[in-house]
Amino acid sequence: MRAWLSLSVPELLAMAPEEVAARLAFAQAARHATLEPAQRHAWEAGARLLRAALSGVPAGWRVLSEYDLLRLERRVDAVLLTDRAILVLEFKHGARGFAAADLRQAEDYALDLLDFHAGCRAHPVVPVLVATQAPAPRLEPPLFWHGVAPVLRANGEGLGALIEEVHRAVGPPARPLDPLAWERAPYRPVPTVLEAATLLWRRNSVQEIAAARADAPNLTRTTEAIARAIAAAQREGTRSVVFVTGIPGAGKTLCGLNVVFGALRAHGAAFLTGNVPLVAVLREALARDAAPEGGRALAAARARTRGALQNVHRFLEHHVLHAGQVPAERVIVFDEAQRAWDARQATRDTQRRVSRLTTSEAAHTLEIMGRHGGWAVIVALIGSGQEINTGEAGLIEWGRAIAADPRWRAMAAPRVLEAAEPAQRLADGPVPWLTLDPDLDLAVPMRQVRDAAAASWVEAVLDGDAPAARAIAGRHGGVPFFLVRDLEALRAALRGLCRGLRRAGLVASAGARRLRAEGLGVQVPEIADWFLKRWPDIRSSEALETFATEYDCQGLELDVVGLAWGGDFLREGGAWLPRRFAGDHWQVVRNAEERRFIRNTYRVLLTRARYETVIWVPRGSRRGDPWHDTTRDADALDAVAAFLLACGARPADAVLKAPPAAEAPALL
Repeated sequence: MRAWLSLSVPELLAMAPEEVAARLAFAQAARHATLEPAQRHAWEAGARLLRAALSGVPAGWRVLSEYDLLRLERRVDAVLLTDRAILVLEFKHGARGFAAADLRQAEDYALDLLDFHAGCRAHPVVPVLVATQAPAPRLEPPLFWHGVAPVLRANGEGLGALIEEVHRAVGPPARPLDPLAWERAPYRPVPTVLEAATLLWRRNSVQEIAAARADAPNLTRTTEAIARAIAAAQREGTRSVVFVTGIPGAGKTLCGLNVVFGALRAHGAAFLTGNVPLVAVLREALARDAAPEGGRALAAARARTRGALQNVHRFLEHHVLHAGQVPAERVIVFDEAQRAWDARQATRDTQRRVSRLTTSEAAHTLEIMGRHGGWAVIVALIGSGQEINTGEAGLIEWGRAIAADPRWRAMAAPRVLEAAEPAQRLADGPVPWLTLDPDLDLAVPMRQVRDAAAASWVEAVLDGDAPAARAIAGRHGGVPFFLVRDLEALRAALRGLCRGLRRAGLVASAGARRLRAEGLGVQVPEIADWFLKRWPDIRSSEALETFATEYDCQGLELDVVGLAWGGDFLREGGAWLPRRFAGDHWQVVRNAEERRFIRNTYRVLLTRARYETVIWVPRGSRRGDPWHDTTRDADALDAVAAFLLACGARPADAVLKAPPAAEAPALL
């Protein structure tokens, strides 16, 4: 049971406030948490308020005190279950006003329940902020329907009247809410990558972080398949590469983090990635969570995260330079393993580094982990359509390296043999060193909390297939992609969509070089601050002043994304036209690999949002204008906007005009 204390209204009325507080204190002690005297007094005060407010209400109503919200690592003060609505009550004892931060907190709790609690699908979820000493606010209940209502306000004396008014305004439902059934209904939160990393770092298990749709191939099944493979390697003393494939946003990173931060932490497991921003943000998120007060404790926490989260290039170079050294880790997770460098890129010197490698990164990884005398496992996370850099070898190089080293075997889903592009196939057919396990493929998108159609819609858009994209949108009652033509309209849309504590941010292609002429020309200066700071800190993504490129945000996510469409990916002759900016003009990209990279860039950018993506296609510069800028041709940009609308993207003003309670039902 997620509530620390669950009571029917008659049970609550029959119990002294001191007893309610004592039972909650016992529940807290059972969780090995320290009890502060102020908390006990708050529980007693809350019980008195509820007893007074609920006197005379129907006996079937139920009060759940201290309801755990796993994803947020917080607890709702009380959830009141009536026969027609779910009231989420947040008490601020002694408060003389309704602070904006408190209002957002209460709304966020309600949004979390709507998204992840199956019992919230057919009845309104009503957040209520109770500032006990505030002047009596004017009571104007909104129209209620399924979803999260705007936050209602009450002081201590007016809570009962507000509950009564909400009950009257909602009206009798076609099917009454059953409080006991609501308690039994599943609560399956889908955290962000940063939230999941923090939870796992605190040694919670991935089983608590279940996929939103438990009836489909999901995170739990794939996690169990990885565990089986690792256990077999330990038991048999063998070396194995476990390939985990999946569509963008399906939870591959979460699987990898669970390996590193979960039960195998004792074996010194490490998460390796060439994604420098991902490492920086994850390390800093874990460190700040462990040491929120900063100072020396924060420095020590940062040091602890370095062993678990490592730059793959530095890991390989270190062990190549120390050829006799056995790695401390028996298990490593190689993030985005299909992007491992081929031999040409790995051995190439650049202005910033002198390479120490002698062959491909895949071959070096096998050699280094093969130094262990007993078992060793490489968990290789494979993303489809995520290649955005020259020199990324693809799965074919891993296949060559494993075939050339008889010490290693591999496990993967059938997908690794079926890719259309030869470079993304592990082998051209069945091979003796490969065992197939369908559970190692993550086919269900998790990043999009409410709309499983988003990933397939993006694929249709990038394929240039407007009828298919439109059909996908039609089958699902629309997709969470909206269109604006003005930068300020983009910012207004993002702020309007970010209810509660949801985070918004701007993203754009690194090749979108002419956005600065449209008023957006500053990239993120410090990526960890951009993802972790909150407004009013102007370094936060929420300031909507700077944008992250595909290199900054790959592997990470935001709740709501504003995508600034650049001139590097336009429409011409009914097809996408990839371009690069050189000097003072655009050049059409002819190279097939570079064209694929630009297409993949927009796949990355279009799949960063957990909820809505608002696409800004600038208006550009009109021909005939004396200051016409040919690098921002309005007709070309109009063609992109028209195509996206034909695919099913909706004008952003349509969603912003909808009442805030009009939430789409979450998928479960």
